[in-house]
Amino acid sequence: MKLLVKLILRLSRILPSSSLRIWMLRKVGVKIGKNCRLFKADWGTEPYLIALGDHVAVSNNVRFLTHDGAVWVFRPEYPNLDIFGSIKVGNNVCLGFNVLLLPNTEIGDNSIVAAGAVVKGKIPPNSVVMGNPAKVVISIDVQKRLMLMSRFKFDSKGMTYKQKKKMLSGFFWPKNSQG
Repeated sequence: MKLLVKLILRLSRILPSSSLRIWMLRKVGVKIGKNCRLFKADWGTEPYLIALGDHVAVSNNVRFLTHDGAVWVFRPEYPNLDIFGSIKVGNNVCLGFNVLLLPNTEIGDNSIVAAGAVVKGKIPPNSVVMGNPAKVVISIDVQKRLMLMSRFKFDSKGMTYKQKKKMLSGFFWPKNSQG
């Protein structure tokens, strides 16, 4: 069984389809809510200790770590010692590229975890967190206002590759600019 779980977890990193990835991860025990989008992540060695709410986006290279490997140092004295922790992600959460979630982490609803963050502990709902260790930097409401005010926001959903390329190239590389 352990070999089958390892195979499924490896396959989940290379499958092109998020829905197939979700189906396979549910088979090995990851609890996944509705309307989630999962890219190529590392689900650790105890995927059954991970729970995702509804409408969660998991970016590439997110790592779910459900055990504490530092017990290695104490193995001569305690040869069977292991420490585990669950990871719970609330509803409407975005986990950015290269996020590391450590054991016993809980992320509240309506939160954004910025790329590269290392998260341990309880993150309150409606938070934007970043850093190592991750800290709450602003509320989700402030983040929304900042995004809506950005001069780099575009209505590009539904565009073809060619339409999007033309729009963005014209914005970032106008014909009359140098560079």
